[in-house]
Amino acid sequence: MNPIKLSVHKIIDLVLKCGDIDNRFDDGSSMQKGSAAHRKIQKSAGDGYKKEIALKFETQIANTPVLLHGRADGIITGPDGAVTIDEIKSTTLPLDYIFRYHPQHLGQGKCYAYMYMKTMDSPPESITVQLTYFQLETEEIRRHTWSFTSHELEEFFADLVHKYGEWLRMEREWKITRDESITQMSFPFETYRKGQRELAVAVYRIIAAKKKLYASAPTGIGKTLSALFPSVKAIGEGKAEKVFYLTAKTVTRAVAEDAIRLMASGGLRFKSITLRAKDKICINNEQNCNPDYCPQAKGHYDRINNATMDILENADLITPDITQEYAAKHKVCPHEFALDVSLWCDLIIGDYNHVFDPSVYLRRFFGDEEGDYVFLIDEAHNLADRVRDMYTAPLQRGAFSHILSQLRGRDPETSGLRKALRAVATYLAEMRDALEGPNHVEKELDAVLKMLVSTFVQATGEWLMAKKNNPNELYGEVLELYFEASHFIAIAELYDDHYTTIIETRGSSVIVNLFCLDPSAIISDRLGRGKSSILFSATLTPLGYYRELLGGTPEDIALSLPSPFDPSNLLTLIHSGISTKYTHRESSYLPIAQSIHSATAHKAGNYLVFFPSYEYMHKVHELFQDNYPHVETLPQQNDMTEDARAAFLARFDADNPETLVGFAVLGGLFSEGIDLKGDRLIGAIIVSVGLPKLSLRQDQIRDYFDRKNGQGYDFAYVYPGMNKVLQAAGRVIRSETDTGIALLIDSRFATAQYRRLLPGHWSGVQTVRNIPQLDGKLNEFWMHS
Repeated sequence: MNPIKLSVHKIIDLVLKCGDIDNRFDDGSSMQKGSAAHRKIQKSAGDGYKKEIALKFETQIANTPVLLHGRADGIITGPDGAVTIDEIKSTTLPLDYIFRYHPQHLGQGKCYAYMYMKTMDSPPESITVQLTYFQLETEEIRRHTWSFTSHELEEFFADLVHKYGEWLRMEREWKITRDESITQMSFPFETYRKGQRELAVAVYRIIAAKKKLYASAPTGIGKTLSALFPSVKAIGEGKAEKVFYLTAKTVTRAVAEDAIRLMASGGLRFKSITLRAKDKICINNEQNCNPDYCPQAKGHYDRINNATMDILENADLITPDITQEYAAKHKVCPHEFALDVSLWCDLIIGDYNHVFDPSVYLRRFFGDEEGDYVFLIDEAHNLADRVRDMYTAPLQRGAFSHILSQLRGRDPETSGLRKALRAVATYLAEMRDALEGPNHVEKELDAVLKMLVSTFVQATGEWLMAKKNNPNELYGEVLELYFEASHFIAIAELYDDHYTTIIETRGSSVIVNLFCLDPSAIISDRLGRGKSSILFSATLTPLGYYRELLGGTPEDIALSLPSPFDPSNLLTLIHSGISTKYTHRESSYLPIAQSIHSATAHKAGNYLVFFPSYEYMHKVHELFQDNYPHVETLPQQNDMTEDARAAFLARFDADNPETLVGFAVLGGLFSEGIDLKGDRLIGAIIVSVGLPKLSLRQDQIRDYFDRKNGQGYDFAYVYPGMNKVLQAAGRVIRSETDTGIALLIDSRFATAQYRRLLPGHWSGVQTVRNIPQLDGKLNEFWMHS
């Protein structure tokens, strides 16, 4: 039997963590940063210091061969042969507060000391463990040392692996059960849908080859099952360790859960967990991870292992509701609980940010080493914009000046904070006054601003720690600004030619944005945390554009599949007689209202009309109501709650005897991710080609891609706009029995530039120029449907 690879981190974090969750002010993320600080300490340590020493040790845990691995930051050998294991930790926290919050660091150092001792032919009688803490802003260094005999290290290690053995036995027995069920599992349907087998085979081969796949797979193929079924098979054959199913929307995560349930009904045993955002799963009215406030935070780590073992012994498909149920039973934080349980699951279902976000990605999985992970990226057309937002950092002068004004005349404790706030606010005001015009673009990072914000982060960290146990009314605002400033510094460290700085002024306000122009390198790097990636969507068109934007190369496989549905079930019409260009909009309102009435008058039922903006929607809606008061309409409202969204969709009833025309915004809540099957929706009318609003940001993206590949306008405007159009039109045909129409209103749709972007399964797209022609096409279609 080949030994199981096991990291020191995994054992230490499971066995040695104890006590409370206390996030009143905890910069835990910064403990993972500071590679440059490590190198600086290691470089200054002298000739006897060996850095980044990989350690491996084969042993038996619970009668299972294990290859334990880790990396010691430094090993120091003195002239007398004395050995010191150096473990370096970097942080932005004041060092007075560090050690008591991270006792497991000592355990990590002791484990490395034991492993290193086992590599020595003549081990010394004792080994020293040194913890070196480095404050990132002040560069202060503080060290703690302990000396352990070889016998003490032997005892420590034996106790450590004994405690971990229970978990290893559980994991070993689970994998035997899981793999046997996978071997016996068949595809859950007697036949594959058209295109489904082709996609499933492609996914399996990509995983086996450890490559990337970019797949455009229209609605109806069964993308989720086509991606998950071969991924499960690959895990059973040892070709992958875990699968991460990542989506942009909660509703799509439910589809992944349904696919696992379907396979489980055929005998599959497979542990999956669906992760939910902290604010969505917290059971308290207010998120306050303070052991004095939250009973789940108090002693959380003392109870977490029992809770984790309990849920793993009793549940396979772990939904957020099940997580909350067991968290309540064991009185642990449901968010941290879910993250710990995910370590033992085969499938993690979650949001893009669990892999891509610089602040909240799953550090439990994505450390220094790659894993045998498979990333299944659903709705991949949304990924680039989401990652661009994650890696863009705004900084507003108003936030600094507001807090500064609240602190005036307060106690001397705030003097350092006030000074740092004033320095940033003054510099931003000077930047504003020096600008000509409301907006400005800089290609280089402002080093002075970065320095001032770093100083602010340091001063704020000290103030927050001092006030941690006695926060005043400003504590929350200062903490929020601290995190914004920390994010700004983190992004500044990544600043390169994929970025630009956009400075926007409005009166006395000034906002400095470190704007991510091209997220492709970031996406590629994050996908590199796994072995294989499958990025898929119903509208990943054109594939070349998405492959480039989503971190791919020409060597990565691109797959475009046809629709499994009868193309005659969808009538696609282009109304080329109306221009929706901005300069023509006012004259387009009435013709569009008339066209909507024509499109919805030939068959009673439910329709959705999509507009590029709320303003455009409201103008046409008012005219439509005035001219056709007998037709029931339902306009989308801005900032709709979840209940309001559900109520909106509930109005689209398949048994509705009258016509209902919903007015909605293109690219908004109802243009993708909703499933109105059958007669719940029989028509979609899309007004305009969906171009993003002209803006300085979009123009910067255009200019960047003009320089990069000569396709700036397409990358910044045309392709994103057409994706919204295709997503909206895709609401109509959701099953093989659905029938309906898609009407595209804009003269530009009839041009070669846009017609080439229409999907191949839209066979027989027809063009009309006026209402009589539109009536004729619709009459003919509905008569034969």
